[in-house]
Amino acid sequence: MLQIKHLTVTHTKDLSLLIADLSFSLRHGERLALIGEEGNGKSTLLRLIAGDPYMPDYAETEGSIFCSVKTGYLPQALEEKDREKTAYEFFCEEESFFDLSPKELGELTSRLSLPGDCVYSDQVMKSFSGGERVKLQILRLMMGKPQLLLLDEPSNDLDLSTVRWLTDFLCTCGLSVLFVSHDETLLRKAATSVLLMERLRRRTVPRTAVHRMDYDTFVKTRASQFAHQEQVARKEREEFDAKIRRFDQIRSRVEHEQNTISRGDPAGGRLLKKKMHAVMSMGRRFEREKEEMTDMPEQEEAIFAKLTCEALPASKVVLDLSLDALAIGERVLSRNIRLMLRGQDKLCITGRNGVGKSTLLRHIASILKDRKDIRVFYMPQDPDDLLPPERTPVDFLSVTGEKEENVSICVALGSLKFTADEMNHPCRFLSGGQKAKLMFLKMAMEQPNVLLLDEPTRNLSPLSGPVVRGLFSAYPGCILAVSHDQSFIREVCSEVRDLTISGFYNA
Repeated sequence: MLQIKHLTVTHTKDLSLLIADLSFSLRHGERLALIGEEGNGKSTLLRLIAGDPYMPDYAETEGSIFCSVKTGYLPQALEEKDREKTAYEFFCEEESFFDLSPKELGELTSRLSLPGDCVYSDQVMKSFSGGERVKLQILRLMMGKPQLLLLDEPSNDLDLSTVRWLTDFLCTCGLSVLFVSHDETLLRKAATSVLLMERLRRRTVPRTAVHRMDYDTFVKTRASQFAHQEQVARKEREEFDAKIRRFDQIRSRVEHEQNTISRGDPAGGRLLKKKMHAVMSMGRRFEREKEEMTDMPEQEEAIFAKLTCEALPASKVVLDLSLDALAIGERVLSRNIRLMLRGQDKLCITGRNGVGKSTLLRHIASILKDRKDIRVFYMPQDPDDLLPPERTPVDFLSVTGEKEENVSICVALGSLKFTADEMNHPCRFLSGGQKAKLMFLKMAMEQPNVLLLDEPTRNLSPLSGPVVRGLFSAYPGCILAVSHDQSFIREVCSEVRDLTISGFYNA
């Protein structure tokens, strides 16, 4: 079905290794999750398997990828060429669309909680909500009846009910699936195997490993193996250090005897020479032992950052919003919206896709941006909305352009696991997770006391996710977030409001 042999991938921009000597076979019906920190090559690997027209232009490869079945590839974000198309034009590009009967189309749209006539809509793709765009892409994907699904962050922007549908679908469809996900709930419920992709030693040495086990077992096994290997390695080093101390004492004593022996005692000199020869032989044996010792285990660490600000009084009114209707053009998304936000609230907005959550957050950002009594930072769902594609991360973050400032920025980027080369990549070369990290750093540098966050954890790895949730939980300012991340909602938010077509309800 899918077989990869000795695949090595080099980034042509800076000749850094993304993947080194990867070999594995995907079994029929297997659901293999690709996990790892941002920028480790997960999306690149999916695109290489998908082939033309998705082949990344920045990747040089060695080795082989053999796939004998039809694949269906879901990119992390809607392709730029499709953003201006109407939904009908988008579906017309799938040949199988015209072979489906109205009944089959109805069944597919119903399973995705989409209107039956959505495939004939003249609404432009980019104007749909993020979740709606994902569902429309999945719908077109399934029209082609693939045998292998290649899914890059399939749960991004999906509401909770659709994530549950997606989980059930992956578990019952009977297809082989290779997917990238940072959604811990989806990983736990859907993955039957895990491919861990890491870049160690300051992100210069790639390492990959396939684990044929479910995600929970993988997490427990990895932690247990790491702890055991570390224990064995530390014990070997302690024993080795004790040997070296004894060896140094013996060598020092023999050297002292050689330096003090009388020249009139040639027999004693020869004996000491033999002793020194034996000592040096012992030293060489210890060097060989050192090379054979168990390696200290390595693993990528989670990202590190700080969020600080001068907190607002808890009673301060940050937002007092009243909208009779929320609409895009003539399309009404929701009505009777009433929302009060105070200085230290941490409120999360949930709701079904298409009800206007991101539209509402953009509207609130436009209202608050010019306020002088608060400092607001708005993080959109898609970082590309704010990131200039041709500028580097350092350029994006720099305010004065002075050398001292740029050095500080590079240090901060390094704390977020950016390599020196990645700091000088154009932003368009960065992964979705790396772009999200840039937004986090921009946020930390500006020290806002009001955060407007649209799906803030959507592109973060399972390793980084808990760290970021901890930062937001400890943040002393006000947070208004749109999220479907159940862990984020549980650990960060003190209040949850569900947005519907009729307005807000307590969730």
